[in-house]
Amino acid sequence: MSNSSAAYLITLAQAADIDAITALLQANSPAQGGSLTGEFPREKVVQMTNGESAVIVARRVIGGPVVGVLFSAAKDTAQAPAVLAMLEAYAGGPGAYVYGPVCIAESERGQGLLVLLHEAMRARHPGGEAVLFIRRDNIGSLRAHRRLGMREVAGYVWDGAEYAVYSDAVSH
Repeated sequence: MSNSSAAYLITLAQAADIDAITALLQANSPAQGGSLTGEFPREKVVQMTNGESAVIVARRVIGGPVVGVLFSAAKDTAQAPAVLAMLEAYAGGPGAYVYGPVCIAESERGQGLLVLLHEAMRARHPGGEAVLFIRRDNIGSLRAHRRLGMREVAGYVWDGAEYAVYSDAVSH
């Protein structure tokens, strides 16, 4: 198991990455038994990547499959009902942004990729606070984000499911 950053190529997503991002998200969608909140058809991925905020992707090799993706969005552009519910529970401080969804291919989990994606996103949002939600039954994601130093700052129920709101701010 490698924790070496040299094992991954971390870049901003490009238009040519849309199909690879869509494939990764769909492979981990609820319809496939995955733990993402919601489904991610190609049209939705196109919309999510057309914003002004960063979308970070990871590959093992140049031109290889996308094995990780992390989205971000400005709070004032949020439209998804689950995100709006999160922002009602906790909107974060000045400069806060919506972090997620994040998706890592099953073959890459536990190898330090989340740390690299998070670091790359923080570099795109200097001084900004990442605000994200995680379903309370997604134990792996809760643990992984706590290992990043994130803390639970709120909780809410949406569409019959319980969510924890996490932040990477140093103080609240």
